[in-house]
Amino acid sequence: MTEQPKGELVCSASEIQLKQALRILIDDYPVAVVKDSMGEIHAIGDTCSHADISLSEGEVEGCTIECWGHGSQFDLRSGQPLQLPAYDPVPVFAVTVQDGDVYVDVSTVLNGAEAPNFG
Repeated sequence: MTEQPKGELVCSASEIQLKQALRILIDDYPVAVVKDSMGEIHAIGDTCSHADISLSEGEVEGCTIECWGHGSQFDLRSGQPLQLPAYDPVPVFAVTVQDGDVYVDVSTVLNGAEAPNFG
Protein backbone atom coordinates (compact mmCIF):
# COMPACT_ATOMS: atom_id res chain seq x y z
CA MET A 1 0.00 0.00 0.00
CA THR A 2 1.32 3.43 -0.97
CA GLU A 3 1.75 5.96 1.82
CA GLN A 4 -0.45 9.06 1.63
CA PRO A 5 1.64 12.14 0.68
CA LYS A 6 1.94 14.97 3.19
CA GLY A 7 -0.20 18.01 2.46
CA GLU A 8 -3.52 18.72 0.83
CA LEU A 9 -4.76 17.11 -2.37
CA VAL A 10 -5.29 20.20 -4.53
CA CYS A 11 -5.84 18.99 -8.09
CA SER A 12 -4.93 16.49 -10.74
CA ALA A 13 -1.66 17.17 -12.59
CA SER A 14 -3.65 17.06 -15.84
CA GLU A 15 -5.76 20.04 -14.70
CA ILE A 16 -2.74 22.35 -15.04
CA GLN A 17 -1.65 23.15 -18.57
CA LEU A 18 1.99 23.68 -19.52
CA LYS A 19 3.08 27.25 -18.66
CA GLN A 20 -0.09 27.85 -16.63
CA ALA A 21 -0.96 28.49 -12.99
CA LEU A 22 -3.95 27.42 -10.96
CA ARG A 23 -5.05 29.44 -7.93
CA ILE A 24 -6.16 27.28 -5.02
CA LEU A 25 -6.97 27.99 -1.39
CA ILE A 26 -5.64 25.94 1.49
CA ASP A 27 -7.31 27.00 4.75
CA ASP A 28 -8.17 30.32 3.03
CA TYR A 29 -4.49 30.85 2.09
CA PRO A 30 -3.98 31.48 -1.66
CA VAL A 31 -1.44 29.23 -3.39
CA ALA A 32 -0.40 29.24 -7.04
CA VAL A 33 0.17 25.73 -8.37
CA VAL A 34 2.24 26.21 -11.52
CA LYS A 35 3.40 23.94 -14.33
CA ASP A 36 6.57 25.48 -15.77
CA SER A 37 7.83 25.26 -19.36
CA MET A 38 9.49 21.90 -18.64
CA GLY A 39 6.34 20.39 -17.12
CA GLU A 40 7.55 20.56 -13.50
CA ILE A 41 4.91 21.47 -10.92
CA HIS A 42 5.61 24.11 -8.28
CA ALA A 43 3.58 25.67 -5.47
CA ILE A 44 4.21 29.23 -4.29
CA GLY A 45 2.33 31.83 -2.30
CA ASP A 46 -0.11 33.35 -4.78
CA THR A 47 0.27 36.94 -3.61
CA CYS A 48 3.00 39.16 -5.07
CA SER A 49 5.33 40.38 -2.32
CA HIS A 50 5.21 43.90 -3.80
CA ALA A 51 1.44 44.37 -4.02
CA ASP A 52 -1.71 42.42 -3.22
CA ILE A 53 -1.95 40.87 -6.70
CA SER A 54 -2.57 37.22 -7.62
CA LEU A 55 0.51 35.70 -9.25
CA SER A 56 -1.53 32.87 -10.76
CA GLU A 57 -2.94 35.39 -13.24
CA GLY A 58 0.55 36.15 -14.57
CA GLU A 59 2.56 34.68 -17.42
CA VAL A 60 4.77 31.62 -16.90
CA GLU A 61 8.00 31.46 -18.88
CA GLY A 62 10.74 28.93 -18.23
CA CYS A 63 10.82 28.55 -14.46
CA THR A 64 9.43 32.01 -13.66
CA ILE A 65 6.06 33.63 -13.16
CA GLU A 66 5.47 37.32 -13.81
CA CYS A 67 3.13 39.48 -11.75
CA TRP A 68 0.79 41.13 -14.22
CA GLY A 69 0.45 44.24 -12.04
CA HIS A 70 3.95 45.71 -12.09
CA GLY A 71 6.06 43.15 -13.96
CA SER A 72 7.99 41.56 -11.09
CA GLN A 73 9.16 38.06 -11.98
CA PHE A 74 9.64 35.27 -9.42
CA ASP A 75 11.72 32.11 -9.68
CA LEU A 76 9.33 29.20 -9.09
CA ARG A 77 12.06 27.11 -7.43
CA SER A 78 13.40 29.69 -4.98
CA GLY A 79 10.57 32.23 -4.72
CA GLN A 80 13.15 34.98 -5.25
CA PRO A 81 12.13 38.04 -7.22
CA LEU A 82 14.16 38.41 -10.40
CA GLN A 83 12.87 41.83 -11.37
CA LEU A 84 11.81 44.92 -9.45
CA PRO A 85 9.68 46.35 -7.98
CA ALA A 86 9.36 43.25 -5.74
CA TYR A 87 12.36 42.58 -3.52
CA ASP A 88 10.98 40.05 -1.00
CA PRO A 89 10.59 36.37 -1.92
CA VAL A 90 7.27 34.55 -1.97
CA PRO A 91 6.99 31.26 -0.05
CA VAL A 92 7.75 28.04 -1.94
CA PHE A 93 5.89 24.98 -0.67
CA ALA A 94 6.60 21.26 -0.83
CA VAL A 95 4.79 19.57 -3.72
CA THR A 96 4.25 15.85 -4.24
CA VAL A 97 2.76 14.34 -7.38
CA GLN A 98 1.50 10.82 -6.79
CA ASP A 99 -0.68 8.75 -9.10
CA GLY A 100 -1.43 11.89 -11.12
CA ASP A 101 -2.62 13.85 -8.09
CA VAL A 102 -0.92 17.03 -6.80
CA TYR A 103 -0.44 17.50 -3.05
CA VAL A 104 0.77 20.79 -1.53
CA ASP A 105 2.13 21.03 2.01
CA VAL A 106 1.85 24.66 3.16
CA SER A 107 3.39 23.71 6.51
CA THR A 108 6.69 23.07 4.71
CA VAL A 109 8.14 26.32 3.35
CA LEU A 110 11.22 25.37 1.33
CA ASN A 111 12.88 28.76 0.89
CA GLY A 112 12.85 30.50 4.28
CA ALA A 113 10.18 33.01 3.25
CA GLU A 114 7.51 33.95 5.75
CA ALA A 115 5.21 30.98 6.33
CA PRO A 116 1.43 31.29 6.27
CA ASN A 117 -0.11 32.00 9.65
CA PHE A 118 -3.12 29.79 10.22
CA GLY A 119 -3.56 31.17 13.76
